[in-house]
Amino acid sequence: MSDSREYLTRELQTSLFDSRMESVADSNVAVLTPLDVEESLELAARSDLGFKVTMLDPWYNKGVGGERDDYVEYILRLLHLSSNVSPHTFLWGFPEIVSRFIPHLPSTLKLNCWLTWYYKNNPSVIRGWRSAQMTCLHLTREDAVLYPEHFLNEKQLQKKAEGKLRYMPGPPSVIDAPLIIGFVGKKEQTAHPSQKPENVYEPLYRMTTKPGDFVLDPMCGSGTTRAVARQLGFSCVLSDHNDEYVRIVEKRLNIHRTKPADALRAGRDTPLPRDEVRFPLIPTIPSSV
Repeated sequence: MSDSREYLTRELQTSLFDSRMESVADSNVAVLTPLDVEESLELAARSDLGFKVTMLDPWYNKGVGGERDDYVEYILRLLHLSSNVSPHTFLWGFPEIVSRFIPHLPSTLKLNCWLTWYYKNNPSVIRGWRSAQMTCLHLTREDAVLYPEHFLNEKQLQKKAEGKLRYMPGPPSVIDAPLIIGFVGKKEQTAHPSQKPENVYEPLYRMTTKPGDFVLDPMCGSGTTRAVARQLGFSCVLSDHNDEYVRIVEKRLNIHRTKPADALRAGRDTPLPRDEVRFPLIPTIPSSV
């Protein structure tokens, strides 16, 4: 067993999960029983796993997934929590919705990049104007580390080693990839109603992780994060509030869910001492923002 797998097994066993670690040891992934995203973030913030990235892909308060009146306050609360989990946070949504969050970001996070996923094959019965994009906000803490060198080809890596690389190229801010519908991405398709392709997540994780790092995906949907982890070599903890989606992940990854440690679950409603509170409540944001 590699050092990273030994670390994963030991830390998950002692810090976050119960003793059902066989699948984790085999695949460097843990899938939790259904949990509310806020609870997942709190558990992760209390753990010692040192997550590098948190992926937030909520329903977009429009169409599929329903709507909630406090959506802005809800998402900002998740961002406060995620800032205590990892130095990198990705937040997905429609551009007209996520733009509302930027002026009210937690003081611990800044906007590093506005990423656009552009897809030509969006299904629509309405002629004329239609949405063919989604936005992903890349938010970072001061201690966030980026890896643009992961996008260099062999010649560029050689020049870098020789000190002759004139500039460090990185990935574009527009990801051009089709939706997984019909026969597009057929090998990836699951029964999830809003599944993202692997090649949409791949450049995000390539820029923010190195092999052996930990990623938290508390809104994991169909488990695309784990599919990309296999390519890039990082470890991940997946959870979702929906039991149906957890079953999709189990089937896709051929792995069984595990339970958070009883001790942590029992203490989740107990307020932390005031000098240890790391996820403060946020002020109410006016609905007009």
